[in-house]
Amino acid sequence: MDDNGVEHQLRDRGLQVTAQRLAVMEAVSAHPHATAEELTEDVRSRIGSISKQAVYDTLGVFVENNLIRRIQPSGSVARYEDRVGDNHHHLVCRGCGIVFDVDCAVGDTPCLIADDDHGFEIDEAEVVYWGRCPTCRTG
Repeated sequence: MDDNGVEHQLRDRGLQVTAQRLAVMEAVSAHPHATAEELTEDVRSRIGSISKQAVYDTLGVFVENNLIRRIQPSGSVARYEDRVGDNHHHLVCRGCGIVFDVDCAVGDTPCLIADDDHGFEIDEAEVVYWGRCPTCRTG
């Protein structure tokens, strides 16, 4: 997404547009499923000095405002992506930890239909598929 699009999204949510926020959003867009540590390094390469805490704070604001999504597969650190609002899922390699997006399964799939919805109107299911990627399977 270009800077004007990001600036527009920030302003629409009442958020101040800063070089740091633009750099964090650019880093998330460039590196889907990156950790905060990885994003901090990318942001530093874009704008120079920035504290790790500033990146964490910006990521938190972006998650709260639905600009990015935070995922944390079991046994993994949190990761961030800018693909929001489409109810997609994730595929995680048990060997190397690589993460891929998987579009939402459709039809009568048992994992997407709750046995007892307890009166909820369900609008999203979070599914993580686990396995071993082709590289880890042959290694």
